[in-house]
Amino acid sequence: MPASHGYAAQNNTSPLAPFAFSRREPLPSDIAVDILYCGVCHSDLHMARNEWGISMFPLVPGHEIVGRVTHVGSDVKKFKVGQIAAIGVIVDSCRACPSCEAGEENYCDNGMTPTYAAPDRVDGSITMGGYSSNYVVDERFAHTVPEGLDLAGVAPLLCAGITTYSPLRHWKVGPGKKVGIVGLGGLGHMALKFAHSFGARVVQFTTSESKRGDALKLGADEVVLSKDADAMAAQANSFDFILDCVSAQHDINAYISLLKRDGTLALVGLPEVPPTVQTMNLAFRRRAVAGSIIGGMPETQEMLDYCGKHNITADVEVIPIAQINEAFERMLKQDVKYRFVIDMATL
Repeated sequence: MPASHGYAAQNNTSPLAPFAFSRREPLPSDIAVDILYCGVCHSDLHMARNEWGISMFPLVPGHEIVGRVTHVGSDVKKFKVGQIAAIGVIVDSCRACPSCEAGEENYCDNGMTPTYAAPDRVDGSITMGGYSSNYVVDERFAHTVPEGLDLAGVAPLLCAGITTYSPLRHWKVGPGKKVGIVGLGGLGHMALKFAHSFGARVVQFTTSESKRGDALKLGADEVVLSKDADAMAAQANSFDFILDCVSAQHDINAYISLLKRDGTLALVGLPEVPPTVQTMNLAFRRRAVAGSIIGGMPETQEMLDYCGKHNITADVEVIPIAQINEAFERMLKQDVKYRFVIDMATL
């Protein structure tokens, strides 16, 4: 079995530390990659600390992976040895349900297999993530990377990118639409870049005046401080779509009130405490609250190709893996613009 090494949490209170393990043997449809970069997602911290109650230990986080192909199985058609490949949140699904057949593996009716902390459908072992030296995956769940993009900036596209691209496309954000983005972090800054690129009028909501300048540079047409009641009231009943990217507990009713008739607020952040919705706020203007999670394999490739065509990547701070525990603490303080990415050459 392929030897691997990385950083793992041994339990929900331990820091991440060096850890050796083995990958499963590649199948004919599999590729193996040596990992070059791995993004640090807030969900990695949630999982390492078992804040959702679903973690399996030892746990190697990481689902924003960019690597170089070192092995291709006999049935592989999409990749060649030496090529750059990207791996995101999903590494398998049932492949037979209506969602999978539609290329929406993220909504697999029988449950997708996450990149880490889940039973592998092939051999039952527990999947280990991208804070590690290598990965083995079926080519269906890996993506080609357009040439010319900064690979460190590509890594967060595999979660933060597709998590925001998918709902913006699904709700047809584009010219003539007024769109709000709530939060300017790892997810929010990608949502802002995409919404601006799609041609919408984009309003960035933030609790921090210090982020106003960055939001305007990233493509916002307007920035609204959500703590300013008058500024919020001035936006009432004017939005076609709002994408809420905040993972901390907050009042979503303030944003529902800003939607037009038939407008939609879509949630992609995952707060520990579920929000409370004032139903009258929905009913009287036929507003909707919806959710979205990452994207299927075809849409993820579409997103990467779009980013290649428009030179879109995440704004990142590249760190050595020895600083991962410090990065977790800084992430809790929102002390990053806007995504940490681990340089796996430092492993």
